[in-house]
Amino acid sequence: MAKTKSVYVCSNCGNDSPKWLGKCPICGEWNTYVEEVIAKDSEKKRVGVFLDTPKAKPILLKDVLTGEEPRLDIQDGELNRVLGGGLVPGSLILLGGEPGIGKSTLILQTVLSLSSLKTLYISGEESARQLKLRADRINPSSQNCYIVCETNLEQIFVHIQNTKPDFVVIDSIQTIFTDVVESSPGSVSQVRECSAAILKFAKETGTPVILIGHINKEGSIAGPKVLEHIVDTVLQFEGDQHYMYRILRSIKNRFGSTAELGIYEMRQNGLREVSNPSELLLTQNHEGLSGVSIAAAIEGVRPFLIETQALVSTAAYGTPQRSATGFDIRRMNMLLAVLEKRAGFKLIQKDVFLNIAGGLKVNDPAIDMAVISAVLSSSLDISIERHVCMAGEVGLSGEIRPVNRIEQRILEAEKLGFTKILIPHNNLKGFTTKVGIEIISVRKVDEAFRQLFG
Repeated sequence: MAKTKSVYVCSNCGNDSPKWLGKCPICGEWNTYVEEVIAKDSEKKRVGVFLDTPKAKPILLKDVLTGEEPRLDIQDGELNRVLGGGLVPGSLILLGGEPGIGKSTLILQTVLSLSSLKTLYISGEESARQLKLRADRINPSSQNCYIVCETNLEQIFVHIQNTKPDFVVIDSIQTIFTDVVESSPGSVSQVRECSAAILKFAKETGTPVILIGHINKEGSIAGPKVLEHIVDTVLQFEGDQHYMYRILRSIKNRFGSTAELGIYEMRQNGLREVSNPSELLLTQNHEGLSGVSIAAAIEGVRPFLIETQALVSTAAYGTPQRSATGFDIRRMNMLLAVLEKRAGFKLIQKDVFLNIAGGLKVNDPAIDMAVISAVLSSSLDISIERHVCMAGEVGLSGEIRPVNRIEQRILEAEKLGFTKILIPHNNLKGFTTKVGIEIISVRKVDEAFRQLFG
């Protein structure tokens, strides 16, 4: 009979303690220790399938052979871009997102399109009948996808050995448990042990594995932080359920850039790739409407034009309201202070509401000029010409600071039919590309306002 004991484990970093602690001494988080029952059994060894592999030997760094990593095309342009060009054999990928956002739909439609690869889809949350109904709605013609409903890790490795797949999907890692650890599925110990065993399998066999993970109420991936350190790539699938757009971001990527962005449109038959998001994020006709401006933004290496909407009204209560959707509220307050100090517009008794159309969350500082232009347009109730867009960062002294990749922004605006673009004056240095769009350079915010409102 194995002796059992109880320990307290930090759900954030995985540190254990013989007694409960209010604050974790390792990561500094409060109230993260949870009690877990573990077993001490010398006969049990760490879970794994290929334990008889030869031991590694130290070699000189100059003797390591390098070359471009071979990648598997997964027939999804957006997912390929976010992964860095495709799926690397032996990689372990973690996909997180809110419940109902479309994580399982995205992965299922991806594996159904891979007719050349033998895929094993391991479901710990849905039955085979549920997966079949969803697959028939997405892509009923797939013939090379195996599914199994299993949550025991040892049995999962048996299915993998019998099937010998080229690609494995586990939905989700929080439902998988191993007999080595006696705590419940989803606990810190279970997630740590299961993910470590899956990583060992992926690296030793060269089989790519995708793990689907839950997120907690703070928006981060549930489970211990060590889970994000173990995997090679962490993808975040986000979006508002009331909008039809979904954003796929790369938070960590050992085989590519973390600045890439993928955009999907949710439909009845699955997720559709959005190859040109600018046309979908712009309202078809906003002529004559005040408080609307168009910004030339860049996410990763991808330029697109977004619509910035602002509403300024007299404060109905003593304290004016400040609200921003899809934009940093603290940066908006800074821009409002610049408007009041440097441009002389009094907004202290005004309610200001800001919205980035389409449900996007934008962190590009180049949309600062579009934000203050939309705010001023709504305050003065004067509309901005519909064929004018802008890109520029606003400094605290009221100057328009240069932004990166200005040529891509200008070409994207020209492609979509815009006739004028306002850019920082310093971005003209070294710019020699001939374009068919009128370029207006501005140095300060008051110059930009004179160009827009006369």
